Amino acid sequence: MANAAIRFVADNAAARGAKTAFQEAGEGGRAITYGELDAQSDRMVGLYQRLGVSREQRALLLCLDTVELPVIFWGSLKAGVIPIPINTLLAAPVYDAILRDSRAKILFVSAALYPTVQGILADQPHLETIVVIGGETPEGALDFATEHAAADPGATVEASADEVAFWLYSSGSTGAPKGVKHVHGALGATADTYGAQVLGIREDDVMLSAAKLFFAYGLGNGMTFPMSVGAMTILFAGRPTPDDMLATINAHQPTIFGGVPTLYAAMVAMMQAKRVKPEAPLRQCISAGEALPEEVGKGWKALTGCDILDGVGSTEMLHIFLSNAPGDVVYGTSGKPVPGYDVKLAGEFGQDPHPDEPGELLVRGASASDGYWNQREKTRRTFEGEWTRTGDKYTRDANGRYVYCGRTDDMFKVSGIWVSPFEVEQSLIAHPAVLEAAVVAARDEEGLEKPKAFVVLKDGGEGSEDLRSELKAQVQESVGKWKYPRWIEFLPDLPKTATGKIQRFKLRG
Repeated sequence: MANAAIRFVADNAAARGAKTAFQEAGEGGRAITYGELDAQSDRMVGLYQRLGVSREQRALLLCLDTVELPVIFWGSLKAGVIPIPINTLLAAPVYDAILRDSRAKILFVSAALYPTVQGILADQPHLETIVVIGGETPEGALDFATEHAAADPGATVEASADEVAFWLYSSGSTGAPKGVKHVHGALGATADTYGAQVLGIREDDVMLSAAKLFFAYGLGNGMTFPMSVGAMTILFAGRPTPDDMLATINAHQPTIFGGVPTLYAAMVAMMQAKRVKPEAPLRQCISAGEALPEEVGKGWKALTGCDILDGVGSTEMLHIFLSNAPGDVVYGTSGKPVPGYDVKLAGEFGQDPHPDEPGELLVRGASASDGYWNQREKTRRTFEGEWTRTGDKYTRDANGRYVYCGRTDDMFKVSGIWVSPFEVEQSLIAHPAVLEAAVVAARDEEGLEKPKAFVVLKDGGEGSEDLRSELKAQVQESVGKWKYPRWIEFLPDLPKTATGKIQRFKLRG
């Protein structure tokens, strides 16, 4: 049977049923063993039957990272119901759009998140059942613990590896989120490629991912990879601030940590300022979501002794397909293709770009999405046979390493030469006063495009004309005279998605 729940849940229960699969972070955090996960996800099959939710219908999971989430996710796969974990930090209008777009029949929502969606639930044409996890049960909703306990266990449905198993909604870094469909076989594909051949995850590992389970990157980090070998995951339900992440690392002693560049940068700045460092047996640290600035990677290595394996993935490909590898890390690059994936670059008109000329990155591999829900034109533009367009521009160096330049719609030309926003941003971040930077195109008085930078300073520092001049000179000296930002604005923070991606389109205005 190709149902992914067999490999990831039932097989683990048979081999190591008493071992802890998930442990909630913090004092009093609950734990669930592989055997309990198997039994409780079986009970989800019966719960769906009691509530009249049928195979291939959708279940929306607006859930914090607590032990209920893996129970519902894997129980949905066992029942043939399509689970859709969604971003927990969105606004009510976006949830309204996702509920209508997905036509979800049932909503599982953590009690802490219920107030956000309460006002939009009465007018949903497809939603029939609301199940609240934890806390008091609002009128018109059901209590998860009560309903789950009353359900009889059910049998896992047979499923093809090519059958749609779950959806994810893209993070919307360039606009409205899209429903991305993934098949049962995709989970095993990411485990057998990145999980086994780059991360090298082992049964004795303890995984902590700052990226949440609703995020494709976090789903792999926190569920697919540890469950592929019977390892343990620490679930962190709150927002991952630098102080909380350091405290959680020290308290739970993970061996693998998954973060995003924004968090790594903030943690490095915090640890340098406080003269502290993680006290845990970290053997692997990984990053995705956006390209990792070189200075951040080097700063983390100096503090922890552990390299960050920076890579690139996407919701459409489910996890990382291009990455640095243990013992083969070059900061400032996204590394080389993960075994099992092929990548290529396409120039402005589809041709092979010249050496050192940027091209759009295309990838093929077994974890590719089955397409977007209800968006045929976008599906056709993104998925070209076996190849998936990433929307990222890269160059490839003489050693076969790929260097990130920016999103396809973030790139622009100055004096007829392509400028990579990321290259300029890395130069700015190298300044000791700078925490983060984002670069976009802006038009000068003659209507020509030139770089404009938005800069966040460390420790809430204030900008000055002298610092502007320093930063402009630094870029001129390090990456090119014509690439320096003609304008620099200092901001308290940058607009980002909940997954840490900078939303540059909001800065172009």
